[in-house]
Amino acid sequence: MTFDAEWAALRAESAQRVDMRLNGVGDGKTGQSGPSDPDLSVNQDDLGAVGHDAYDLHTRVSKEGDHARPATFEAAIGLSNGNFASGSALLKVHDRWNTHLKTLLDACAQISDHLNYTKAAHAKDDVRIGGDLISVSKLNEYLK
Repeated sequence: MTFDAEWAALRAESAQRVDMRLNGVGDGKTGQSGPSDPDLSVNQDDLGAVGHDAYDLHTRVSKEGDHARPATFEAAIGLSNGNFASGSALLKVHDRWNTHLKTLLDACAQISDHLNYTKAAHAKDDVRIGGDLISVSKLNEYLK
């Protein structure tokens, strides 16, 4: 076999492999991935909906979860000033409530922020991958 014939055969084989990978040869039965069975699937609408729900929960909990705080504090101070032992216990309940409320608010904020970040990161990845695919197609042109 001559060099030119061997080179042409290698170019054709390489081009076929690139086309197979780009076109997703897999049918879901052979274990190869293809467009019909993606390895990673993220629905931007789902991420947005969960992030929005976490934000709404944060807003509602920060507003409605704070109703009891001023009343329990005033009651604890009043009971303590009246020399009732339950005043210090109620103040502990007040402090514990504040701690747990802040923890819950932080968790809701982290969920919302993380999903917003994830949504933006996936969008950037899609753009980057699209750019990579363009460069692969440019390589494919050189193989022809």
